[in-house]
Amino acid sequence: MRKIILLIFFSLTLLFSVNAQDVTYPYQINYFFPRIEGQSYKMAYMDEVSEKPNGNTVILFHGKNFNGYYWKDVINFLKNDGYRVIVPDQIGWGKSDKPDIHYSFHLLSKINAMLLDSLGIDKVNVIGHSMGGMLSTRFSLLYPERVQKLVLENPIGLEDYRTFIPYQTLEEIYNNELNATYESYKNYQMTYYPVWKPEYEQYIQAQAESLGKMDFPRTALANALTYLMIYEQPVCYEFKHLKIPVLLIIGQLDRTVVGKNLLNEDGKNKHGQYPSLGKQTRKKISGSKLIELNGIGHIPHIQDLKGFQKLVVDFLK
Repeated sequence: MRKIILLIFFSLTLLFSVNAQDVTYPYQINYFFPRIEGQSYKMAYMDEVSEKPNGNTVILFHGKNFNGYYWKDVINFLKNDGYRVIVPDQIGWGKSDKPDIHYSFHLLSKINAMLLDSLGIDKVNVIGHSMGGMLSTRFSLLYPERVQKLVLENPIGLEDYRTFIPYQTLEEIYNNELNATYESYKNYQMTYYPVWKPEYEQYIQAQAESLGKMDFPRTALANALTYLMIYEQPVCYEFKHLKIPVLLIIGQLDRTVVGKNLLNEDGKNKHGQYPSLGKQTRKKISGSKLIELNGIGHIPHIQDLKGFQKLVVDFLK
């Protein structure tokens, strides 16, 4: 069925926004080839080593509407502080392959563990933003012996979306993804910031890179499948099982909800309340530390890089 859908929409890709363009990543792209469901796929990642290494490694997990590109300034300050920095584009995103597979946070965690194994890296510090917070939580639960410290930056999944977001079929989600345009991506990303600035445009360009390309239907399908992954695989009930040092960095103006457009006004006002969600999550994670950032939205590391840098560097030391 999915292959038939891909063929039907294959010829429509030229209709998408001309604003989409290739984005040059800040550091060299490497490739890892994990085998998934009987086939090898390409996983892109950056691997930066400090000139003055401190012996520790950080892996950065990106959000749903992003890829490794938006970590560029974080890579820079971590590298300068002595860390080796691994930045994957998860399978299904960015410059990695976007296969039609069963996506799960368990699978993505295993693939990242395999990537680290291939690089000879045993232990890591993990930073996860947005959906990357859900992935980094699952990774830390599956491989607690490998994770030294965990930073959750405005993670989604602090509440169970299944309990209040109406269910959509894969076909419904896929059709919506096929109708994406540069403008629709921009309108959504603008909600991440209290005040829009021109320098944020580059992150929309990074998300929209596949628009107008011949394989966009495959990207749209991956986007739909990973939406269902987020919806169907909550981690909020398992925060209590984390036994490693955890730092929660929560921008207080964030109101992100996956599927928010499906809610009425009362639902939109009730859910995605990060000031209260952050406090609730801190209580679930024994020994965790919560930093609340006033005036900051969904992406602290972009909106307030210097503030984010100080918090992360101090925590990781």
